[in-house]
Amino acid sequence: MSFRDTILNTVEEKKKTYEEIALDIHAHPEVSNYEFFACKRLSEQLAAEGFDMKVDVAGHRTGFTACYKAQKSGPVMVFLAEYDALGGLGHGCGHNLFGATSALAATALKQVIDEVGGEVRVYGTPGEEGGENGSAKGSFVREGFLKDVDAALCVHPGSGRDSLTPKSLVCAPIDIEFWGKPAHASAAPEQGINALDALILTYNGLNALRQHLPKDVQFHGIITNGGSAPNIVPDYAKAKFYLRSATVPTMNALWPKVENIVAGAALMTGAKGRMQPYQNRVENTVPTPSFDKVYQRVMATLGVTVFEPDAHDELGSTDCGNISQVVPTIQPHISISEKAIPGHTEEFKAAACSAYGLATIARGAKALALTALELIQNPEELAAIKAEHAQKIAEQ
Repeated sequence: MSFRDTILNTVEEKKKTYEEIALDIHAHPEVSNYEFFACKRLSEQLAAEGFDMKVDVAGHRTGFTACYKAQKSGPVMVFLAEYDALGGLGHGCGHNLFGATSALAATALKQVIDEVGGEVRVYGTPGEEGGENGSAKGSFVREGFLKDVDAALCVHPGSGRDSLTPKSLVCAPIDIEFWGKPAHASAAPEQGINALDALILTYNGLNALRQHLPKDVQFHGIITNGGSAPNIVPDYAKAKFYLRSATVPTMNALWPKVENIVAGAALMTGAKGRMQPYQNRVENTVPTPSFDKVYQRVMATLGVTVFEPDAHDELGSTDCGNISQVVPTIQPHISISEKAIPGHTEEFKAAACSAYGLATIARGAKALALTALELIQNPEELAAIKAEHAQKIAEQ
């Protein structure tokens, strides 16, 4: 039996198990840093498949690594797994399918890795949606988990049609806080220092800054604390902002400008201010077109047409971008519904546990495993992909 047939047969034999895992995770939605059920479900299954497992890695208690290394040398292929849900909604981004697909792809490739050589891994990366200890892929990069990796692969649930890896934006999630001095707002306002005034000045300062920034820069913010009562001068105020840009250098240039606005608001009011990240910064995705073309060709052999990404696909952020900054990475979108539906909605959540959606686990796993197999068996092609990736990084 050919390596290709072994992979395809393995996926067919095991797909029901991974569909059940996806349904279980869908029924137990967990947000960033709390994906205990999903982490346990996936890691126990991968351990049963013969992977060497480690849980609580890279500073993330719900992160894991699953590794299987052949005695025969060869490239290291990593399948990225996400499994967090959206707070208040559940799996409206389809990460229950995402994690199951990557785990099944790795399991299928493992069946041939002893013969073709190399190593297959799954990195369980919590908190893609952000939040407490969110965007774990940044931690995996920082802690050196990608240093010996040749390529990273995953597919993300989409809708309407399958598409290649889109670009994405840098996103820096930050807290801005001010500390003032309380006083009676009517009887002794002169004794107070208004932290909310400082925060409002910051908000307005950021709005004024917009007109002097590149078009790819965006801010989104909310005030989460503005005081306790109208008759008390607010002694504490807090806001959360997302700062976005097309590239890391643009974000690096933006950062001190925002810091200066915070510092200026503090000077104007007498309050003490602080601006700091509350999770990992999410970096922009750098597609490697020749890598995507391999995936596209493989999908064609499975009877699936994969299109170029739409422009609106490139307006969000994903910590898959952090991985793409250091190794060639693909994250194509695989449609979990026949019609186009927006993500982060009840409709998308329903699609993520539908029969149509569940069928994408097998299709995605086959495509990912066969794509990795092609790179392992064609060292020159892999070398060319790595060279193109290096060029794309240098061009940023």
